[in-house]
Amino acid sequence: MLIELKKRFVFFAAITTISLMMTYPALSAKNPPAQGETLPQFELAVPQDSAAKTYLGLSGSGKFTVPQIKARVVVIEIFSMY
Repeated sequence: MLIELKKRFVFFAAITTISLMMTYPALSAKNPPAQGETLPQFELAVPQDSAAKTYLGLSGSGKFTVPQIKARVVVIEIFSMY
C-alpha cells in the first residue's frame, strides 16, 4: 500500500512539474492550443529525483520531450494564465 501511495505521489508530482514548466514563457507557445489541436513540441528538464526519472522511464540529465515518457497514456493539464 505504501508503494502504491508513493507511485501516485511521484506521478502527480511529475504532472505538476510538467504543468508548471509549461507556463514558463520560454517553453509555451504564443497561444494555447485550441480544443482538438495537437500540442506543440516542447522540452522539459529531466527530473533530478531518481524515483521520478524511473517513473517516467527517463535516464540521464538534460531535457526530454513528452513522447520520450515511457507510458501508454500521458495526461497534460493546461492552465489558462491569460
